[in-house]
Amino acid sequence: MPGTTAWAGFYELAAPRKGENVEILKNKFGFDDAFNYKEEQDLDAALKRCFPDGIDIYFENVGGKMLDAVLLNMRLHGRITACGMISQYNLSQPEGVHNMMNIVFKRIQMKGFLATDYFPEYAKFLEVVLPLIRERKIVYLEDIVEGLENAPAALVGLFTGRNVGKQVVVVSRE
Repeated sequence: MPGTTAWAGFYELAAPRKGENVEILKNKFGFDDAFNYKEEQDLDAALKRCFPDGIDIYFENVGGKMLDAVLLNMRLHGRITACGMISQYNLSQPEGVHNMMNIVFKRIQMKGFLATDYFPEYAKFLEVVLPLIRERKIVYLEDIVEGLENAPAALVGLFTGRNVGKQVVVVSRE
């Protein structure tokens, strides 16, 4: 499912073009620059550091203050695909987003979606992605926890940013 979400949000909805600036990760995937939104005091400054020319495509799954800062840094005619807002899930009072007028001023397209919207396209997804995985052009990460007794801590880790990649709980190796 996470692969379908990434594929649909990025390739089917955002439709990147050569030379555009996209939200990035560097350590595991070799991209130019990255930051942890939970550790930055000034998200706007962090985005300007990583994207001095602005952002063309943003894959939204954080929400709140991060989305607010992203809207300030989007380029004209930028695209935002939204599949979640993890920073908002456990708040009793969700954070407001104050920079929404940038959607109008910069003519930004923002579209929400669920992975299930693209389940009918699953065969197409597999045609595109499986060869790329075999050629190691797509690398995926799994955070594996051993034992059912560790499942509750692994679940809590999803909401605190402890895991990297798909969280998997191995109940038994037999």
